[in-house]
Amino acid sequence: MTINGKLLIGARAQYGASAPFRAIDPATGQHLEPAFGTANLDDAERACMLAQQAFDAYRDTSLEQRAAFLEQIAQNILDLGPVLIERAMQESGLPQARLEGERGRTVGQLRLFAKVVRDGRWLGTALDSALPDRTPPRPDLRLRKIGLGPVVVFGASNFPLAFSVAGGDTASALAAGCPVVVKAHGAHPGTSELVGKAVMAAVASCGFPEGVFSLLHGDGRTIGQALVSHPAIKAVGFTGSRQGGMALVRTAAARPEPIPVYAEMSSINPVFVLPGAMGEKAGQIGTGFIDSLTLGSGQFCTNPGLVIAVEGEGLDKFIDAAATALQGKVGSTMLTPGIHAAYTSAVERLSGAAGVSLVARGQCGTTACAGQAALFVTDAANFLANPQLEEEIFGASSLVVRCTGAAQLRQIAEHLDGQLTATMFLTESDRDAALELLPALERKAGRILVNGYPTGVEVAHAMVHGGPFPATSDSRSTSVGAAAIDRFLRPVSYQDLPSWLLPAAIKDDNPLGLWRVRDGELVKA
Repeated sequence: MTINGKLLIGARAQYGASAPFRAIDPATGQHLEPAFGTANLDDAERACMLAQQAFDAYRDTSLEQRAAFLEQIAQNILDLGPVLIERAMQESGLPQARLEGERGRTVGQLRLFAKVVRDGRWLGTALDSALPDRTPPRPDLRLRKIGLGPVVVFGASNFPLAFSVAGGDTASALAAGCPVVVKAHGAHPGTSELVGKAVMAAVASCGFPEGVFSLLHGDGRTIGQALVSHPAIKAVGFTGSRQGGMALVRTAAARPEPIPVYAEMSSINPVFVLPGAMGEKAGQIGTGFIDSLTLGSGQFCTNPGLVIAVEGEGLDKFIDAAATALQGKVGSTMLTPGIHAAYTSAVERLSGAAGVSLVARGQCGTTACAGQAALFVTDAANFLANPQLEEEIFGASSLVVRCTGAAQLRQIAEHLDGQLTATMFLTESDRDAALELLPALERKAGRILVNGYPTGVEVAHAMVHGGPFPATSDSRSTSVGAAAIDRFLRPVSYQDLPSWLLPAAIKDDNPLGLWRVRDGELVKA
């Protein structure tokens, strides 16, 4: 499939009339062809209006039609073959195996949501029979959930497939019955166009209204803000920086009709190594920690950026093992020149921070934007007194915090901001310490791990990829897993409607064969 540098607005591919740009290969610093024209405000208006016009027809599609649509998108992405992987490699600097795995994850997300749609539990159906003889009488009441309306999705820099054009936000919004307008990330426009064409082809082959999907290129401060401000848009999905996410939150809140923004933003993902675990396997944990830290040049939102442990011989062994492992890691290409520059600057700032010592650096890479990993250490008192030390560094950098005892472990747990993940390494001897830490970690994080590393987010029904602010803008939601569909739904109650007017999901004869709550009992009737 050819990359043309076009916008995809409904069924039409067109060149953007505004300032053209080219993708950059971060490994070489070279610009890639073709040039991409950016959208103007008229393009954004048209995409939003097409989405609004498509909404009622699209949300009225059957569960089977919508599930088949998601599966068709998945198949179309697979049918792109090596062209997609090759372009994504050029635009992101990520290796082939990583991108092939990410393509599998993207396809898996789409297929998961196809199953979720068919299952129908997401509809949240409930029926309360009329009680005319009761005082006061109760009317006939029925409940189901429907899509919020058109959704804007912002592509992420660090996952050009799984968190971008057809990634989790798009898949869950489409599953909920919401048309999607994607603002592609400027770092991988060619990858975005290829995937966008796969989605557009699925819309056409399924006979859906053209406004179910559009893809725009453009600056976030203009086109992105225009999309979030548009009255047709009813929700936003975003993965990126805290600054960018909060800008969208403010725009959405300032609208005449405020809308929800589901922004995944900032997390340092603390790792608590408890004394028993440190005493038994400090070296093993330290080596595994470095593998997790440097995976993908540290460009994961679940990257372990903070380690907290009680000082002593075990912690010294952990630091020695981690330093040795880190010194053997060769820096790999970071996603963009801008991300590389920001990482380098942040590491330099941390190196100069009071009370912080550099433990080890990884080896310099050979590419233009290779990130050199770094490990630092400080003490708990200094960490608690210096907010700068809690700032996320997007890349393979982490800070070890030495604590004087279990009380400081708990103090740091209580002190931390909201996180995507929190990890405990423990043994049976750490039972009391873990039980004391767990309530704080539940309040601070969306996912709690034991004896594992946070990088790697399984796409499953029980997964939460979210957390209290600033990890996300809404701690009640997840951007990964089956529950991600709930972000783009709202409940509607139907009172005393005649049977011929009722939606299929809440008809008496249950034509969809759903499990429903009928008069307080869960039944398939």
